[in-house]
Amino acid sequence: MTCRFRCGDACFHEVPNTSDNEYVGDVIAGALSRRSMMRAAAVVTVAAAGAGAAGVAGAPSAQAAPAAGKGHGNGHGHGKPSKPQGARGLRFTPVAPNTDDTVTIPDGYRQNVVIRWGEPILRGAPAFDPEKQSAKAQAGQFGYNNDFLALLPLRGEHGRQLLVANHEYTDEVLMFRGYDPENPTREQVEIAWAAHGLSVVAVEEEKRSGRLTGVSRHRLNRRVTATTEFRLTGPAAGSDLLKTSADRSGRKVLGTLNNCSGGTTPWGTTLHGEENFNQYFANASSDTDKRYGIGTGATERKWERFDKRFDIAQEPNEVHRFGYVVELDPYDPDSTPRKHTLLGRFKHEAATVRLTHDGRPVVYTGDDERFDYFYKFVGSKRMRHGNSRWAREHNLSLLDEGTLYVAKLSGDSPAIEIDGSGKLPSDGEFDGSGRWIPLVTATERGAVSHVEGMSAEEVCVFTRLAGDKVGATKMDRPEDIEPSPKTGKVYVALTNNTDRGVDAKPKPDEANPRNANKHGHVLELTERWNRADATSFAWSLFLVAGDPEDPATYFAGFPKDRVSPISCPDNVAFDDHGNLWISTDGNALGTHDGLFGVATKGDRRGELKQFLTVPTGAETCGPLVQDRRVLVAVQHPGEVDGASVEEPASTWPDGPGKIVRPAVVAVWREDGRDIGV
Repeated sequence: MTCRFRCGDACFHEVPNTSDNEYVGDVIAGALSRRSMMRAAAVVTVAAAGAGAAGVAGAPSAQAAPAAGKGHGNGHGHGKPSKPQGARGLRFTPVAPNTDDTVTIPDGYRQNVVIRWGEPILRGAPAFDPEKQSAKAQAGQFGYNNDFLALLPLRGEHGRQLLVANHEYTDEVLMFRGYDPENPTREQVEIAWAAHGLSVVAVEEEKRSGRLTGVSRHRLNRRVTATTEFRLTGPAAGSDLLKTSADRSGRKVLGTLNNCSGGTTPWGTTLHGEENFNQYFANASSDTDKRYGIGTGATERKWERFDKRFDIAQEPNEVHRFGYVVELDPYDPDSTPRKHTLLGRFKHEAATVRLTHDGRPVVYTGDDERFDYFYKFVGSKRMRHGNSRWAREHNLSLLDEGTLYVAKLSGDSPAIEIDGSGKLPSDGEFDGSGRWIPLVTATERGAVSHVEGMSAEEVCVFTRLAGDKVGATKMDRPEDIEPSPKTGKVYVALTNNTDRGVDAKPKPDEANPRNANKHGHVLELTERWNRADATSFAWSLFLVAGDPEDPATYFAGFPKDRVSPISCPDNVAFDDHGNLWISTDGNALGTHDGLFGVATKGDRRGELKQFLTVPTGAETCGPLVQDRRVLVAVQHPGEVDGASVEEPASTWPDGPGKIVRPAVVAVWREDGRDIGV
């Protein structure tokens, strides 16, 4: 079911990238090299000896610790916490892999549901009633399938923060009783439009705990939906490629779709990646549409029956207006959100920001598709400090001037030494180098393409084709990309790619240690001289995910009998200690998805511990790790094949007899101290 509604069965369709570019597997196959063996030779030997006992479909046999206490809604972990060891920020007893229909948290921690789908946040919005839902009601309520989360300060309002959430997509069969997927009603479609998009809602913390609750009808609360007006910016704005019968200017577009992860900017705005937008558009026929995975027939949701802009046969350019990074000013509920064409058009998983030494923005973003690329934007204008109107207007233009790059990785081992088995190459290394290839540069005087045969506006609209032309490296679904605020190193989550090495598809070599990569990995990238605006970098494998008893897994050299199993890394975030937190999507080890923390430096580098798991059918999204609180977005609970409102697969978060609802959860320590210390 997840594949149907989130990405339009992307993994069951033909791979969109048919270029001859180098595959990431060609670059990483040397990654499980002698260096990894030198750092953990004894552990690898033991694991290899027992690898035959590891079950693929069942729960992993290697566990980091005994099962921890469970949390249900407003509940908490059972029992008094021991004094677990670990890197600072990760001193908690790991949660064991499980299949419980709840949010399971460590002993000594408590949790609460911050806000659920349908809770009213705007003035005049009614209380949620799934049997009497309407598009008007939904437009004033918290949206569906929360993903990316941001918490921003609210100056002058002690104990309150501003929560910004993405609403990636809708599960109509879990929303509407008696839903007929072949014949949706207009009301159901319009409710779904209103349930997509973004929510901005103030939240208030309880003084004596980490509990957060939504503040209904706050002056800054806002909903952005599939029908909200957006402004297109950058080189493609005003282009003939973006003009439609409803917008002859090519500068205004209604709505944002499939907002997955995102980022928070140093100037106080939020960024949101439009990911699997292709699934909403019907009747494609062009080669460019095919490169973006857009189908030739009807869509799953049948929106094209109710608005011609979703029918490419009638509006061929409407689809060109989706697939961008969206910028929102959450402090101005009347502002018009922007879509930045200079950051490229593809399936943006996220967009994370750091600043150069002289204050210019750098944005990292990945194209979440099998065999596609990851990118970097380097701005040319410096951020201005302060909250004056002049400073904010200037900063809202920072992503409209600069250069967009795509990554090309190189390995350092002879091809003959790479056989796809994970056997180490003779140089004993599992790293390589790379360079950022420029695609397009925009200044106040205009834009210039660096791709032969493509104009600047074409590069911005058909960015995948530009990456094909310059020979970018094919990756295994690059998703969230996060620079460490402590070290400057950049971490790239590569979720999986079960097509690698299958039939005539690209074979593995130095860019990936395994065939049919179903568990994914995390790449660590170091910019040259640690400068964010560098045009070259070094890379290495940080994690190769899976059951620790599998000899093909790797945890930065840390002993594998002391880590939690992990599969399908998706969103990533950092805490103030420099630990990387990883949420998973699609756990292929037979247990539920979860949130994990891993040390990135020191003698515990690679120590990975599971902090929580999510309910049946759910994905862990949007992790935020504050000093005394962890937030996660529990997305698509109950999303299991055959499930429906009448026959639910989950009863989370409100128990039997209640409709299953995506929600945001806060977790904190019972004793009020900082997380994991």
